[in-house]
Order: sequence, then structure tokens, then C-alpha cells
Amino acid sequence: MIRRAAVLTSGGDAPGMNAAIRAVVRSGLAQGWQMFGVRHGYAGLISGTIVPLGARDVGGIMQLGGTMLGTARSPEFRTEDGRCRALRTLNQHEIDALVVIGGNGSQQGAYALSEMGYPVVGVASTIDNDLSGSDITIGVDTALNIALEAIDRLKVTASSLERAFLVEVMGRDCGYLALMAGIAGGAEAICIPEIETHPDEVVAILADSYRRGKPHAIVVVAEGAQHDAHELAEHFAAHVDDIGFQLRTTILGHVQRGGHPTAADRLLATNLGAGAVQYLADGQYGFLAGNIGGKLAATPLAEVVSRPKTLDMSLLDLAGIMAR
Repeated sequence: MIRRAAVLTSGGDAPGMNAAIRAVVRSGLAQGWQMFGVRHGYAGLISGTIVPLGARDVGGIMQLGGTMLGTARSPEFRTEDGRCRALRTLNQHEIDALVVIGGNGSQQGAYALSEMGYPVVGVASTIDNDLSGSDITIGVDTALNIALEAIDRLKVTASSLERAFLVEVMGRDCGYLALMAGIAGGAEAICIPEIETHPDEVVAILADSYRRGKPHAIVVVAEGAQHDAHELAEHFAAHVDDIGFQLRTTILGHVQRGGHPTAADRLLATNLGAGAVQYLADGQYGFLAGNIGGKLAATPLAEVVSRPKTLDMSLLDLAGIMAR
């Protein structure tokens, strides 16, 4: 029986995490549980930085980016000794169950605790949208809209000066953000980690755009693409006469993690956070609370951490058609 439950955020921060924390805490209180927050992710779980959270403690945070609990990487938690220390901390604080809000690495940690027999439920939260068990994850909509706004603004300047812009977005292992921002932003070329695009191919696309009289060109590249923004920029500089356009580079970086979460992210976070608590109340442990087909869905953490999420590569073909 659960009397005391805790929530932590781990890995990279994502807009909407605060809304998820709020949902977990208030849903837990509605169950009659005492609620606690773990500061600084798994590192805080090991060190014991656990604080009580009431309804007022999570008031006024839904619209804020980042996470009020903080987050951190924890190499120590990857060791058996670190996980045992984390489990002892939970037992010492008489915490009966844990909700873990985060992406792939975070849910691997949740799965490890679950394998040790501890009641854990995960909440899908990562701007990369590379987590199995959820069609869309917390933070994706906000990050995508931030990238799209930047592309729209750069396109204005590009058109005025008849230039090409190379825009690097986040996505170390997954090209979802680059692909979707490229389609929505009308990019001429998109480079993602899932498929190698040789710089000469991009040069040919830009040159063709110039010959067809386009006043600008946009190339969106994920940070984890086989040829990153720096390499592409150097290659383009050596072939500027072939391209026709003068080229400028903009790297968005962590700008995409900040800002106020969109309505879509707040709603998703609220539903997933409340759903995670309901799973715990129903005795469903070792699952990820995600969104599949527009509905709340529970996926075993074992499946989440072992099954890579793939992109619909037909969308890359669609992007090429739309860029004509």
C-alpha cells in the first residue's frame, strides 16, 4: 500500500516538466498520499536531497520552462553500488513508490530500480522524441515551435539578402526535430542522423534552388547528423561559386530547451503525470506513462529501454517534394 510517493526529473530538461511534477504531486495528494520531490535527479536520490511537496509548493510552475526539482547526470547511479544507495535512501525516507520524469537514460534508471523490486512508473519527457512507448513526449512541441520560429525569422533575412542559411537543431541520436522543423519551415534540405547525406548532395540541392530563382534556401541539420553544421559550412564555403548563394550558419543549441511550454506540452504533461499516479494506485509498476494514438498508454519499461524508436522516413521524401 502506498502512503508516501516521490517524483524526480532526470536527464536533459524539457519544457513541460514542471507541469508533469505538478500533476504527479496533486494527483498523489488526491489519493491521500504524502508527496515528496527528489532534487537533482538520480544524484539527489543517492545523496538524499528529498523534500516534501504540497499543493501550494507546485502552484504557479506549470507555465515555467525547466524543472523546479533540478536535474543532473549521475554516473554513480549507473553502478550497482549507486543504485543500492539510492534504494536505501528511498527506504530510509519511507518512500513507497517513485515517478521518474525523463527520457531514455532516465527510464533506463527507472527500469533498473524496477528490476530491484521497487515500485516505479516513468513519464515520457524528452525534446528529442526518441523514446519508445509514446508517440510524442513532453517538451517536443515547445522545442519544435522554437526551432520553427527561428527558421521563419531567418527566412525573412535570407530572402532579403538572397542567402542560404544552415540551421542546426538539437538531436544527437534522433532527427525528429530536424525533420519536422524542416518540413514545417519549408527547408530545401534536411540532414538527420538516421541517414547519411553527403555534403555534395546538399550543394547540388542549393545550386538547383538558386538556378530555379529561389530568393533563399534553408538547410536544417540535426546536431548528430553524420556531417554536422561545422563540416557542412566548411564544405559550402569551398563550393560557394557552385551554390550561388552566400551561406550563413545559425546553431540554436539549448535555446530549444528554454521558454514557456506550449499548451500542447502542458496538457500532455498533466495527462501523463496524472496517469503515472493512477498506474501506481492501481498496482501497475514498471511501466512508462506515454501517449499512443492520442490516448494514455502504459508500456513496460523493459520494452521501452530495449526497443529503439524509429522515424517515418517517408517524411524525408515528402520534405523533398515540398522543397521544389
